[in-house]
Amino acid sequence: MNLVSLQNWLDNAAFAVLFVTMLIYWVGAAFPQLRYLPALGTAGMAIANLCMATLLGARWIEAGYFPLSNLYESLFFLAWGITTIHFLAENNSRSRLVGVATAPVAMAIVAFATLTLPSQMQNSEPLVPALKSNWLMMHVSVMMLSYSALMVGSLLAIAFLIVTRGANIELRGSSVGTGGYRLHRSTDLATSKVANFSQYNSNGNTAVLNLPTTEAITETLSPQRLNLAETLDNISYRIIGLGFPLLTIGIIAGGVWANEAWGSYWSWDPKETWALITWLVFAAYLHSRITRGWQGRSPAILASAGFVVVWVCYLGVNLLGKGLHSYGWFF
Repeated sequence: MNLVSLQNWLDNAAFAVLFVTMLIYWVGAAFPQLRYLPALGTAGMAIANLCMATLLGARWIEAGYFPLSNLYESLFFLAWGITTIHFLAENNSRSRLVGVATAPVAMAIVAFATLTLPSQMQNSEPLVPALKSNWLMMHVSVMMLSYSALMVGSLLAIAFLIVTRGANIELRGSSVGTGGYRLHRSTDLATSKVANFSQYNSNGNTAVLNLPTTEAITETLSPQRLNLAETLDNISYRIIGLGFPLLTIGIIAGGVWANEAWGSYWSWDPKETWALITWLVFAAYLHSRITRGWQGRSPAILASAGFVVVWVCYLGVNLLGKGLHSYGWFF
């Protein structure tokens, strides 16, 4: 079997397995009494991960260079990284909701690479001169792994917002992995609920329902949902905490490579600018949690915004086809 046939078989197999795995995780979340589904979902992610690793390894052996020279290889490396980080998050959280968030994203990435990109963009080609460097593996691989970790962490933050329905939940000590939680509501909510309970009695006088305690007007979440929210918040924080130093190392390595190739550490290329924006967004997230003590909804919203910023940095700027990083992508 030649490389093209093996590639076609592996990328289609990865897509099919991820699609089935996504359905397994979704059905398992909808019907938690089916306790065998999480194991099937984990097995599916492992098979897809192995298919993508084999594909990248085969291209590495065939082409003789690390498989990160074009968009096709980059997308598969990103999907492989997401499935790898998925295992780390799932093992630590022991929650099937991790796969509910990560499986569709990995499947969509593989589908885009396999079904959307033209065949000429999927073929291995000789490296352009600028990429003939050992920095290709050291810089690009670290950046892609950081994108994978930051995306998974952001996805878990989005899942946290969905599970809590956007409620302002304070997770005590969640930044270090312990603690409880409270659900806070503003005094305005108490006032509005008192007004809503106001009604007229038979004598035409206004009667107001007595609400002696705050708990009487506080909307609460179930203990299971609160436990899940705490877990998602903790794991999201830890995964982003892993991705951020990788991003930092990748940016530094890229600056050293840029100085070697172009004689300048930083040129404000669109890719460099958005990498800096990505770094600042997640630096703000970690600063808000570690220094400012933010918990729950506010940092989750910031991490959710970071998910969009990562995609703009990774793929959006390449749609423009401008700058020093445009080769080997779209234009």
